[in-house]
This record gives sequence, C-alpha cells and structure tokens, in this order.
Amino acid sequence: QVQLVESGGGLVQPGGSLRLSCAVSGFTSDYYGIGWFRQAPGKEREGVLCIGSRNGSTRYADSVRGRFTISRDNAKNMVYLQMNSLKPEDTAVYYCAGRYGTTWYCGIQRNEYDYWGQGTQVTVSS
Repeated sequence: QVQLVESGGGLVQPGGSLRLSCAVSGFTSDYYGIGWFRQAPGKEREGVLCIGSRNGSTRYADSVRGRFTISRDNAKNMVYLQMNSLKPEDTAVYYCAGRYGTTWYCGIQRNEYDYWGQGTQVTVSS
C-alpha cells in the first residue's frame, strides 16, 4: 500500500527557511505525482505546489511562487519542499499527497490525489 510520511516541520521566524520531506513508499513505479497541501486553523486545505511523474513539470500556487520549491529524488523515494522567505500566513499543517499517473504535468486540487500523509506543523512566528 502507498504510504507518505512528512517530516521537517517546526517553528521558524518570518523570513526564515524550512525544508520539508516526504518519504514515499508503496508505488510500484516512478509514475506518480506528488503534491503539497496545507491547512491553517479554520481554513480549508489548499494546494501549494506539485511535481509530475518522473521529476516532471511543477505547478505553484500564486501565494508561494518564487519562495517555495518542490523537488524529488526518485532513487531515494523522497520528495522535498524547500520553503524560503516564510511569512506568518504560511503557518499551517502541511500535507504530502500522492497519486498514480504517467502525466508530466500535475495539479494542485485535492481531489486529484488518492493518498495522504498525516501532516507536519509549520509555524512562522517571531
């Protein structure tokens, strides 16, 4: 079965950086896409960014473009979210999500993904 485990969350000051990791297991090939989502208290879960199969194309929410970067190391079954220039409004629980697929492109809608991690808390505060 597919499993996703996030790690790397914590407390960081505004303007700081964090790197989140998603350990992926259970996919039978490299043909899967990964998305990062986040959910702040009292708000709906929203898509942040994604990467297509086989280190394919990426897509970013406007709110994080230029600050966040997604990458994947297929040999290590790891996906990373590098977050720079963090803002207080980035505070949320961040989730890694996965889906089977062979497409180079990806999307950041929740219903595109079938598998979810448990989330890791990111708090941006001075």
